[in-house]
Amino acid sequence: MTEAELTLRPMTRAEWDDWMPRQLAGYALLIANSGEMSQADAWAKATADTARSFPDGYASPGQLVFRLIAAGQPVGWLWLAVPGHDRDRLMAWVYSIEVDPAFRGRGYGRAAMILAEDEARSRGMTSLGLNVHGQNSVARSLYKSLGYDVMALQMRKPL
Repeated sequence: MTEAELTLRPMTRAEWDDWMPRQLAGYALLIANSGEMSQADAWAKATADTARSFPDGYASPGQLVFRLIAAGQPVGWLWLAVPGHDRDRLMAWVYSIEVDPAFRGRGYGRAAMILAEDEARSRGMTSLGLNVHGQNSVARSLYKSLGYDVMALQMRKPL
C-alpha cells in the first residue's frame, strides 16, 4: 500500500450529514472513556468543541473533511483543519482520521497521514499536529513511526 493508491476527495454535503453525528458521538465517547469526565459532561464538551470548529456547519472555512478513496471506493474519513492551532498559524491539525473497520490493516491510515501532510504543505502549513488518546496504542505507534514527536503528555492515577 502506498499513498498513491489512496486519494482524498472532499466529502459531499450528504456525506457530511452522515459523518457529523457519528463524529460527534465518537468524540464524546473518547472523552468519556479517557476518564476525564462523565458521559454527560463529555457529550457537552464534544458538542461545544464541534460547534466552535464548525460555526457555519458544512461550509465552515478552514475545516477540510475528506473521504479516503481506494480503488474508487470510500474506505474512511480525514478531518484536517488549516490552520488548526490557535498559537501557531502555520500548523495544520488532524482532528480525526478513521479507516472503516472492513479496510483496517491495509496501510490506509499511514497513507492518509502522508496525504494529510501533503495537503497541509500545499496550503502553506509548516507543521501538522494532532491529539491521540493514551489508550489508542495502534495510532500512537503509527504516529511515532511517521516521525511525530510528543508535545505534551497528561497522566493520572485514580486514588
